[in-house]
Amino acid sequence: MFFTDRGRVFQTKAYEIPEASRTAKGKSIYNFLDLSPNEQISAIISYSEADSSAFLLMATRQGFIKKTPLGDFANIRRNGLIVIKLKKDDLLKWVKLSSGKDEIILTTALGQAIRFPEKQVRSMGRTASGVKAIRVKKQDFVSGLDMIKESQKANLKNQKLLVITEKGFGKQTLLTQYKVQNRAGSGIKTAKITAKTGPIIASQIIDEAEEVLAISAKGQILKTKIDSIRLAGRATQGVKIMNLDPGDKLVGMITV
Repeated sequence: MFFTDRGRVFQTKAYEIPEASRTAKGKSIYNFLDLSPNEQISAIISYSEADSSAFLLMATRQGFIKKTPLGDFANIRRNGLIVIKLKKDDLLKWVKLSSGKDEIILTTALGQAIRFPEKQVRSMGRTASGVKAIRVKKQDFVSGLDMIKESQKANLKNQKLLVITEKGFGKQTLLTQYKVQNRAGSGIKTAKITAKTGPIIASQIIDEAEEVLAISAKGQILKTKIDSIRLAGRATQGVKIMNLDPGDKLVGMITV
């Protein structure tokens, strides 16, 4: 399933996408999906029949969140389906599979974070707008979403939240430092953001991953070992973990 920043979903079979080498250019996504010129893919979800009872959890740039049963998307037309009614100037940025019993943690570009139970987000139909997950200031916006799975809660003291900033700074902070709150609050500090660090561009709960792959605006992939990233408190700025070329910046990350 391919989700766009304009709140639509498209679907294709994995075998319909041609396999290619690491350095190959690949084919345009427009060859497979009926996207509008101003639409961009913001999230990709793969699933199987074993996930039939799961939910799709969606979050937007302006702090709205929505939960819809995966079964509501059994028949997706070639020209896509609406998955969320977006507010003016908002964008759909994250989609994840959830069990309905997980916890959600969101971070913002200017260094706030909020953790709350998924049960505070009721299940809604495809065209609903969702509810407020976090209140962001005028110049701020959501920069990361992850979930604490029900199975992870028993080992929470060893779980960490990794945050990465635009200028290559990063840190890990124990999840136990993030108290459970009610959704729709302003959250608590997760990083000290300065001109030196730049805003937070991504956050992720670290469990078994060993490396971070960060992608820059100029198409570079930078890699670092997770165990080399310092464990630090919520209100710290972290340390430089990646060196960027002049004029470049980080725009995203994944862990492997």
